Amino acid sequence: MQANERVLEIIGQFAIDGVILNLKSNTEGHINSTFISTFKNGDKLEKYTHQMVNGVVFPHPEQVMENIQAITSHIRNKLEEQKADQIDKRCLQLIPTKSGAFFTKDREGRLWRTYRYIDGVRTFSVLSDAVDAYLLGGAIGTFALQLSDFDGGKLHVTIPDFHDMGVRYKQLDTAIEENKAGRMHSVSKEIAFLMENRERGMVLIDALKNGELPLRVTHNDTKMNNVLFSEQNGEALCVIDLDTVMSGTCLFDTGDMIRTGACTAKEDETDLAKVRFNITLFQSMVQGYFEKAEKFLTPKETSLIAESGRNITQIMAVRFLTDYLNGDIYYHIDRPSHNLERARTQIALMQDMDRQWGAITTFIKDLTV
Repeated sequence: MQANERVLEIIGQFAIDGVILNLKSNTEGHINSTFISTFKNGDKLEKYTHQMVNGVVFPHPEQVMENIQAITSHIRNKLEEQKADQIDKRCLQLIPTKSGAFFTKDREGRLWRTYRYIDGVRTFSVLSDAVDAYLLGGAIGTFALQLSDFDGGKLHVTIPDFHDMGVRYKQLDTAIEENKAGRMHSVSKEIAFLMENRERGMVLIDALKNGELPLRVTHNDTKMNNVLFSEQNGEALCVIDLDTVMSGTCLFDTGDMIRTGACTAKEDETDLAKVRFNITLFQSMVQGYFEKAEKFLTPKETSLIAESGRNITQIMAVRFLTDYLNGDIYYHIDRPSHNLERARTQIALMQDMDRQWGAITTFIKDLTV
């Protein structure tokens, strides 16, 4: 059976009305296999997104789907209560199978799902200016607000210890001790910096575990290209890519937003002179976020927004360096030094944050005045 025939067999299990006209592969994603279909339903053309969930990255894909179904239903109910316009563009919609389930499995046991395709939108890979930064912050803040009354403890933990700094440092300790790839001689400065910052790096996870921070729903991948923007007016409409949604602190999301949005360089930039923390983009992002999220944020959460950006940058530095020492077994690399370059970029970003820390923290304090 040809590949498209196999996909068509899967698509036929979903409750989609009409006749399929077109099917094409979408190669933009790096984790799941994705296909876009077009159906003719009476006089209308309707599009759908079909995905085979990567069972290696997500060994319990059924739990991933239960999380997604729970939070999209919650968001859609909120939008309907608010009588929001364009609801189908503001929330991902799972299409059930003909038996009423929200996923099916192929002959090899791999899980497939179908979303209604959201048309008239676009994504961006990088922030171009402060306006984009403000819109990104607003989108992430809206997502958090919509789920602020959802019990995060009801969600499955699909990737254990994902943002647990203590666990990540123990993994680094093991990588240093074992030195599997024989690379310790090249990373002494990086290890020294990360060890100097070990205790400070525990601030978010310790506060979450001891109850100072409430357990909330977190997206865990809040970068620019996971937000859909209206082609018509530029409005931020919908946060997508919900596979990593779990429970945690909302500061995991502000942290990743700040880390990816306020950096002036690529994640694997080799010229560290280009790695800077853009405080203007940071301020616009946080302003957009806070205007939505101030309705539910606790004083403790607000006080740690600045630290969250530094913290998630640090955890990524630890993870990249650990993988480099282990021989590059987790992240895809294009060259032998790729993970080391990524780690150095994260460290350089942290260092530039530290140089501007006074201005960063003053801005956060002024938000609540």
